[in-house]
Amino acid sequence: MATPAYQVTSLIKKQDKYSVFVAENNATKKRCYKLRFDVFAKELGANLVIDTNAIDKDRFDDYCQHLVVVDNSTSEIVATTRLLNNAGRKQVGMFYSETEFNLNNIISPAVRFIEVGRTCIHPAYRRGAVLAMLWKGIAEEVVKQDIDYLIGCASIPLNCGDRYIASVMNTIHQHHYAPESLRVHPYIPLKIIQDIPLADNTIMPILLKAYLRQGALICGQPYWDAEFGVADVFVLLESRRITSRYTKHFINRTQK
Repeated sequence: MATPAYQVTSLIKKQDKYSVFVAENNATKKRCYKLRFDVFAKELGANLVIDTNAIDKDRFDDYCQHLVVVDNSTSEIVATTRLLNNAGRKQVGMFYSETEFNLNNIISPAVRFIEVGRTCIHPAYRRGAVLAMLWKGIAEEVVKQDIDYLIGCASIPLNCGDRYIASVMNTIHQHHYAPESLRVHPYIPLKIIQDIPLADNTIMPILLKAYLRQGALICGQPYWDAEFGVADVFVLLESRRITSRYTKHFINRTQK
């Protein structure tokens, strides 16, 4: 399908324009890390620890599955995300989310989790079809691995000002906030200014919006991620919501 370097035997979905699959060799994974560096460091200004290859790779990556969306006409990787399940967590010692939040109210050895992280899309492809293909891959892995809950950190940009972050969190509190029994606690809480005029018709960040559309809960106050210059909120999404709501919100759109 694209180039011999991909060596795809785990193709999840192929359509006219895009394909999604799990990266199966180091060459493909390195292209994912390069796209992440280009988006997070070059475009968004994240202060990443980098090597001479200018890639974004951390201690979690070797234990993750890396989902890839490819433009079939150019063979370029245009989107990627990584998935870390319970087995991977046991090997690395924790989920990435546990570096930012105390998850004592969430993590249970009897529950099958998959953590989604480092999601990024090439700036020329940030439209519904590519995001939908990425979520198709996630949904397929959730079903294949018999996952109970999807978890992860969703980022809110801080460069839009205090009014924006306060407005986003106000919307979350009103419609998407988890009950007390499912709250997590950020190790570095982001201070949100109270009694500030809120913005009208707040536009949610695209990935956070995708989670919320599927019924995800936000489980507490945001963590201040100084490295990436964002506020992270912890997301909890039941797998049955992914498999039932995904078809209506994403799959049908890509088939038009």
